[in-house]
Amino acid sequence: MWISNWMTKDPVCVTPIDTLEKASHLMATGGFRQLPVIEDGHLVGIVTDRDLRSHGGYYGSTLVSAAMTSSPFTLSPNDSAECAAQLIIEHKIGSLPVVQSGRVVGIVSRSDLLRALLNVLQATKHVLDP
Repeated sequence: MWISNWMTKDPVCVTPIDTLEKASHLMATGGFRQLPVIEDGHLVGIVTDRDLRSHGGYYGSTLVSAAMTSSPFTLSPNDSAECAAQLIIEHKIGSLPVVQSGRVVGIVSRSDLLRALLNVLQATKHVLDP
């Protein structure tokens, strides 16, 4: 199962010079908890809802660069869902940007991987439960 089949394509991104207020608004309106951080079209970090909470009360005056994780773990579109799950479990993270030629083409979250698992379970249900 290639990750390109399960990732969210063309995710909403922020830049290092955006404020945490903007990042918080994008997360709230989009219903997600992580945003890739890009500069000149290339991935430079990831900012999460947890990062935002540690800067509570200062969203309007704090830049994304002050809260983001630089050089996050990434996947390529040709990586497997198994590889993604292993990275998420091993590093206790919520999502992984999917990068091709240095550019963000998607993001895969724990929810995406659970959706993939459900798909596999439903497809094999007749085999497991005769």
